[in-house]
Amino acid sequence: MNFTLLITVLLTALTLVVAAYIVAKLIGPRSYAKVKGEPYESGIPTRGSSWLPLGVGFYLFAILFLMFDVETVFLYPWAVVVKETGAIALLSIGFFLVVLVLGLAYAWRKGDLEWK
Repeated sequence: MNFTLLITVLLTALTLVVAAYIVAKLIGPRSYAKVKGEPYESGIPTRGSSWLPLGVGFYLFAILFLMFDVETVFLYPWAVVVKETGAIALLSIGFFLVVLVLGLAYAWRKGDLEWK
């Protein structure tokens, strides 16, 4: 196999990342004030710890949201080409939706969609 294109793309990406980093360091504003190290820069000192644990429900809800958001992203290209692909496309997207609905039903039955 010829990996010339792959190597060219990787070197170009690496060059652009390094160039952007160098330009940002050269022309970016610099401020070394003590307040820059604070977690919240409003001028009001924090009371207690700034690290607060979040409940697992937030993470689970975010993962479920992403799952159905990705489903929507996959449905757009399918809707564009469904006429050209015929019945096999309809069956494949039907299977895709059945799997996602089963996942939603499982999460709903477990009670993961309720705020407790």
